[in-house]
Amino acid sequence: LLVSKDLGKHLLEVEDLLQKHGLLEADISAQTERVQALNAAALKFSELEGYQPCDPQIICNRVNHVQTCLEELGELAGKRRKELEDSRQLWAFFQEVEEAEAWIREKEQILAAKTCGRDLSSVLTLTNKHKSMLGELGSRRALLHQTMKKGEQILAKKRFSPGGIQEKMREVRLRWKKLEEVTGLHQQRLQEALNFFQFSAETDDLVAWLQDTYRIVSSDDFGHDDYSTQALLRKHRAVVEEVEKHRAAVLSLRKQLALLAPEHRQGVDVQIRVVEVEQLYGEVAEVAVLRQQWLQDALAVYRMFSEVHACEVWVDEKEQWLERMVVPEELDEVEVVQHRFESLDQEMNSVMGRILDVNQVVQQLVDGGHPSSEEVRSCQDHLNSRWNRVVELVELKKGQLSSVLKIQNYLLEC
Repeated sequence: LLVSKDLGKHLLEVEDLLQKHGLLEADISAQTERVQALNAAALKFSELEGYQPCDPQIICNRVNHVQTCLEELGELAGKRRKELEDSRQLWAFFQEVEEAEAWIREKEQILAAKTCGRDLSSVLTLTNKHKSMLGELGSRRALLHQTMKKGEQILAKKRFSPGGIQEKMREVRLRWKKLEEVTGLHQQRLQEALNFFQFSAETDDLVAWLQDTYRIVSSDDFGHDDYSTQALLRKHRAVVEEVEKHRAAVLSLRKQLALLAPEHRQGVDVQIRVVEVEQLYGEVAEVAVLRQQWLQDALAVYRMFSEVHACEVWVDEKEQWLERMVVPEELDEVEVVQHRFESLDQEMNSVMGRILDVNQVVQQLVDGGHPSSEEVRSCQDHLNSRWNRVVELVELKKGQLSSVLKIQNYLLEC
């Protein structure tokens, strides 16, 4: 049993042989105690004085022979245990290598079947799974390193033919290297897909924002009075600021597109999408400028109407006064009226300045092609005609006063 060359053909068989060898070692240990007891008893016969049942030398020779055989048996048992343990180490190494190869094959099949997702959500899910696999890869790499170290130790002992061991180590290392390359390639493809879908999602968000903003800046609500138009203008200026802030995002689209993988950036759809975003942004910016101008024109119109109203109130008041006024014949009363006209001249100079400002605003609105040009022009004409009427009345009344004063002065001289 101890000189047997059967060291097992796989790990389970070696484990079975080791178990049987352990029983044999226990039997040898038990027989060792028995042999030692027998040898001790036999040696007593070699020490007897007087009658000796057997030649003491023969007894010593037999005792030494049995002891030598027992020692040889122990040496053989130790040698076989060492050989069996080496065999177990070898088959354990092969089993670990087979497990590593099976794990590598499984991951190769998974990587071969994996896609890179159809949208941002699926790519993120696949990316998280790939990160988990990278964690497994790291753990398995450490185990494989330990297995290769065991193979080197087996080769260092030179107990077995190195050919099969070295070939297995070379094969598993090559497959592992290929697996890492495929894993890195898949990670790169996932990152490229993630970049593309993130770019697409950001572009879609930008398009949605631009479309909403276009609806806002293309509104035909310009307010119904000074207050409401000012409120709309404040809101519109905030929108214009947001449009300007998004300019950088639109301008960076082509740079982001250039950073995508060739298979993504060379697609016709994505290139058309970028052009559409740029055109839409240009339209939004252009319409925003127009709406701001229209709101400012509307504000100018409402302020002009307000100014016209204030001027017409003054004109109404003075027109009624002038029409009702009767030039007095008494000198004292004439002087009072004359003083009132002097004050009126100052007021008229002030109102004239306001009317000139109104005329200037109207001209700007008309020249700018304002949609309410006819209404504004009509309002201007009405105000100017009313003003001219007041001027005529003032000149008429002043003429009458002048005539009365001449008469009064003539009478005084007489």
